[in-house]
Amino acid sequence: MLESAQALLAEHAALEAQLADPEVVGDQARFRDVSRRYAALGPVVAAYQAWHVAGEDLGAARELAREDPGFAEEIPDLVATHERAEEKLRQLLIPRDPDDERDVILEVKAGEGGDESALFAGDLLRMYLRYAEKRGWRTEIIDATESDLGGYKDVQVAVKAKRAPGPGEAPWARLKFEGGVHRVQRVPVTESQGRIHTSAAGVWVMPEAEEIDVQIEPNELRIDVYRSSGPGGQSVNTTDSAVRITHLPTGLVVSCQNEKSQLQNKESAMRVLRARLHQLAQEEADAAASDARKSQVRTVDRSERIRTYNFPENRISDHRTGYKAYNLDIFLGGELDPVVEAAMAADEAARLAALADA
Repeated sequence: MLESAQALLAEHAALEAQLADPEVVGDQARFRDVSRRYAALGPVVAAYQAWHVAGEDLGAARELAREDPGFAEEIPDLVATHERAEEKLRQLLIPRDPDDERDVILEVKAGEGGDESALFAGDLLRMYLRYAEKRGWRTEIIDATESDLGGYKDVQVAVKAKRAPGPGEAPWARLKFEGGVHRVQRVPVTESQGRIHTSAAGVWVMPEAEEIDVQIEPNELRIDVYRSSGPGGQSVNTTDSAVRITHLPTGLVVSCQNEKSQLQNKESAMRVLRARLHQLAQEEADAAASDARKSQVRTVDRSERIRTYNFPENRISDHRTGYKAYNLDIFLGGELDPVVEAAMAADEAARLAALADA
């Protein structure tokens, strides 16, 4: 632990020197990256200093206790302080997701189940919007395709922190484990016999990438425009304002039709495309990781079915962590923190185990 801490302290000092370098200050992209990394290492430096001071205080008390037994009474409290400081430092030294400080683009898509699935997708969207509101985040609907009964066939929303978040508090850090298949069990509004149906919706969470994070050449894109469909204002449905962008190297296709102008829709579609390409690059990097590392994080694998929402029992069940509660109504109202923190704890335990095996 000491060796990894020393390496991060040296990096923090080097970054501090770079922030005073006029050449770095003059390069906006580089200055932003250096500043972000410097801020991320700040808590590690503070925790190391607290651990170091606690250790010195404990050592001094033990030394003095050899000459004056009265100092021995302070030792148990100093040991506890040192252990707490060591545990905090150990937690901060766990390898972190490099995207943890980013905002996100969250997409909800109706799956099997027809209209009922689209209604459930709408329930999930409202759940995430309420959660974002409770955490003080801003939200922006980028694009949406509504269903006939008021749900969503597909909806994309940007979630942004209003201020610089602390460790583990940014949208990506807390929402990244929401990605996967969400299953619902309830009596649909279209069911006349009162039978319980099972349907599903998919959630995809991507860290939002900036232009400098993902390089896209104009000749890699095919851009098509077409007339918007579905509910909308006068100009939305009568002009060729909708945009579909195809990224030729990967085959990724993104479309947007919510805005009134073609330019606005193109900018929104490019935001989603950058996020998807950034996510794709991260997934490829993860796939190249060791088999041992990948096996450790299977409990929070975002590609598998992750959760069941059982309305008759008012039950929420997370299949990765084993979390279960009978407050589904409250959960859908945006009280996601317990299940989110269970997933974060499982991931942290996996990273600790991987660090121990390295």
